[in-house]
Amino acid sequence: MAHAQITFLPGRSWVVGSFGDAAALGEATAGGILERCDVAEIRLDVLLSRGLEPTPGLWRQLAGVPLLFTARRNDEGGAMALAATQRAALLATVLDDAACIDVELASHAAMGDILAEARRRAIPWIASCHDFEKLPATAVLAAAAQQARAAGAAVFKVAAQLNTLEDVLRLAQFQLSQQGLPLATMGMGALAPASRLLCAQCGSVLNYGYLGTTPTAPGQWDCGLLKQAISQSPYRWGPVRMI
Repeated sequence: MAHAQITFLPGRSWVVGSFGDAAALGEATAGGILERCDVAEIRLDVLLSRGLEPTPGLWRQLAGVPLLFTARRNDEGGAMALAATQRAALLATVLDDAACIDVELASHAAMGDILAEARRRAIPWIASCHDFEKLPATAVLAAAAQQARAAGAAVFKVAAQLNTLEDVLRLAQFQLSQQGLPLATMGMGALAPASRLLCAQCGSVLNYGYLGTTPTAPGQWDCGLLKQAISQSPYRWGPVRMI
């Protein structure tokens, strides 16, 4: 299946629908997905944890939908413990169908070969960072963004547990900062729904919700509701528009 392409440009905000279960993927249609989100994320680690070998037959019905493939490491929210070599091997099997891939910033050195191959094919890499306990200090986030930029990432994504209203504000302020590459920011936990809409208003290029009935992170919106909420929020900090 030839992959749909995706380009991250200033002022463009994408809604990502993430499949949290294999049943939702099996029931999905391209038309139905594109009504609810702009990009569909397929979690290879989730499929494997359900005993399914990730093969193109599982998503062949999604031709025309930009597909983001992720094989998440266990300590950043993965569904099972997989070594970097295993996750790289999973990603290698899906590059023909990938509009973009997600590899954790912490794994970029160990997974350098697959990132080099993605770069050779002009497939953007999202460098992600997850903290399920707290929002890291702003200086830590900025340093990570610069590391992602230097490593060749197309986007730096941070998802973090927000414990206070100050955290919500600080994450939005980071989203508004200039780091030299597009940013995707989102909260997790009780304050996540508000933060995800606010961060989208502040320019987050990727805004995640779930497809099906199973969220892939604490506090995720249903992606269709998130897309509707963003589209009906006229106020924007900075040059943000929905595509």
